[in-house]
Amino acid sequence: MRTAPLTVQARTDALAALAASTGSGRELDVLVIGGGVTGAGIALDAVGRGLSTAIVEAQDWASGTSSRSSKLVHGGLRYLQMLDFNLVHEALTERDLLISSLAPHLVKPVSFLYPLENRVWERAYVGAGVALYDTLASATRRKRAMPLHQHLSRKGMERMFPDLRHDAAIGAIRYWDAAVDDARLVETLVRTAVSYGAHAASRTQVVDLVKTAGGAVTGAHLVDLETGDQIEVRARAVINATGVWTEQTEALAGTDGGLRVLASKGIHIVVPRERIQGRTGLILQTEKSVLFIIPWSRYWVIGTTDTPWKQELVHPVATAADIDYVLEHANAVLAKPLTREDIIGTWAGLRPLLQPGTKEGTSSAKVSREHTVASPTPGLTVIAGGKLTTYRVMAKDAVDFAIGARAQSLPSITDNLPLAGAEGLAVFQRKARQIGERWGWDSFRMDHLLHRYGSLLTELVDLVEATPDLAKPLVNAPAYIGAEIVYAASHEGALHLDDVLMHRTRLNYEQADRGVGALEEIAALIAPVLGWDAERTATEIATYRSRAAAEEQAEDQPDDAAAEKVRLEATEVAPLRPLGAVGA
Repeated sequence: MRTAPLTVQARTDALAALAASTGSGRELDVLVIGGGVTGAGIALDAVGRGLSTAIVEAQDWASGTSSRSSKLVHGGLRYLQMLDFNLVHEALTERDLLISSLAPHLVKPVSFLYPLENRVWERAYVGAGVALYDTLASATRRKRAMPLHQHLSRKGMERMFPDLRHDAAIGAIRYWDAAVDDARLVETLVRTAVSYGAHAASRTQVVDLVKTAGGAVTGAHLVDLETGDQIEVRARAVINATGVWTEQTEALAGTDGGLRVLASKGIHIVVPRERIQGRTGLILQTEKSVLFIIPWSRYWVIGTTDTPWKQELVHPVATAADIDYVLEHANAVLAKPLTREDIIGTWAGLRPLLQPGTKEGTSSAKVSREHTVASPTPGLTVIAGGKLTTYRVMAKDAVDFAIGARAQSLPSITDNLPLAGAEGLAVFQRKARQIGERWGWDSFRMDHLLHRYGSLLTELVDLVEATPDLAKPLVNAPAYIGAEIVYAASHEGALHLDDVLMHRTRLNYEQADRGVGALEEIAALIAPVLGWDAERTATEIATYRSRAAAEEQAEDQPDDAAAEKVRLEATEVAPLRPLGAVGA
C-alpha cells in the first residue's frame, strides 16, 4: 500500500472534493464530523468498505480528548469489579489486535504492579481478578500478545520498583497492558484512511447541517478556518463523532433528539524518568477511581483525576488543586515524595461521559455499556461514549448503523487492515542497526523512530538523504531530529507550530519550557514546507508563546473557573466560528 502524505495540497484537494459533492449524483456516502480516534476510525472503516468518505475536524487531528488520554490501550481491570466480562474481553481483544497486527509500531507492552496490603485475602482476591483478566485475553484464536501475570514477594516488588515505599505493600501482582501515543494513533488512522481514498481536512468546522423540509440531514455547511471559505457538502449519511461536543453538533439538526453527554476532566503530570526508580508501572486504588504511574520514554506520566467540567470545551487545563491531588496520591506510596518542582509538564483532557437513555424521539442501538449509536433524525448518526482501546469496534458499529441494510453486503474489514507503518515493520527492525550506524543514531534513537513511524521510517530517511543535516538532533529539543519536524509538515498534516509541539511531538509537556526554547529552530524547519514568510513565522512563534504562558499561569490557579479565565487570554491559532453561522 502506498501511504498518502497529509500535505497542504492534499487538504486543498479534499476541500475541493467536498465542494463538488453538491453536484447531481456526486454526494458522498459518508461524512464524518470529528477527527478524534473515533471519527478517524469511522473514516477508515467506511472507506475500507468501498464507501466514498470524508472526515473533517474543526481543530487539529486528535486535538480534543484523543491527545489527552492516559495513553493506555487496556482492557480495564476495574470493569471486572463490575462483573462486565464481555466488555473486558472486547477491550482485551482489541488491545491484542493492535499490538500484534494492526499497529505494532505504535502500541507497546507495558507492565504494572498492583501493590498488595494484605497477605491472604487481598492476594487471593486480586490474584483471581488478574488471572481472569489474563484468561479473557486468551479467549481468542490468536496467539497471546502479552505475558501472563506474576505474584511478587516484597523483595521481588522492591527489585522491580525500588522507590516504592517499604511499608506501602507486602508484595504485588505484576500484569501487562499496553501504551500508545494517542495523537499519533489518530494521525496514523487518518493517513491510512486517506491512503485508501478518503478525503480529510483539519481546521475545517461544521457550522450547520443541511436538512430537507422534512428534517432529514443530507449534508453540512463547513468553514475552512484557514481561509474563511465556506463550503456546502452533501452526503447520504452524516456521522457525528464529536465527543464532548456531541450535543452541540446534534442541536444543528434542529431536533430535540440524540444522546446526552457530560464532560469530565482528567489531568496528568509528567516527571523525569530519573526522578523515580522503577522498571514497571504502578496502578493504585484511590477513593474515586485509580491512579496510574506509567513509565513513558524519558519520563513518568502520573494520573488521572475525574472531576465535572462546566467551562468551555476547547481548552481544559490542570489547576493547582488537580496537581496537588495527583501528587498526594502518588506520594502515598513513593519513598521519595514528589514536589511541584519535579513536574516538567501537565495536560488535561475531557472524557465524554454518556448519560443513560436517549432523548425523546431518538432511534438507537445500544451496542455496549460503554458506547451508544443513535439517530436523532434521518441521515444523521451519532456515536458517543467508549474509550480509545475500543475505537475500532465503535467505528464498526457506527458505520453499520449509518448504512443500514447495506452493512450485510459491505461488512467491516478493519480487523485485518494494518495501519500505515505496520506493514514491513519487521524488516526495518532488523535493519535498525544498519540505518542507525549510517546516520549516527544510537539504539535509543532507533527505538524512538521505529516506535513513532514504523516502516514509514523510509520516508524520514528520504528526507535525510536529501538534506543530511536533518539527521541531527534539535539543539533545544534533542529528543527529536530535524527530519521529524519537517516530516510533521510535509507528511503528517501539521498546519501550525501549535500542531507540531502539541500533537506531532510531545514537546508541550515533556520539556519544562513547553518547547519554547526550540520554537525558532522548529519554525525555521517547517516554514519552507508550509510557505511561511517572516511575518507569518513570527506570528506563529508569538501565538505558541502566548499559549505556553497561559497554560503555565493556569496551573497556579485554585479552580477551573480561574484557570479557564487565564487560559482564554492566549491567542487562538484558528478561532472557531459560532455554530449556525452560515454566511457570517
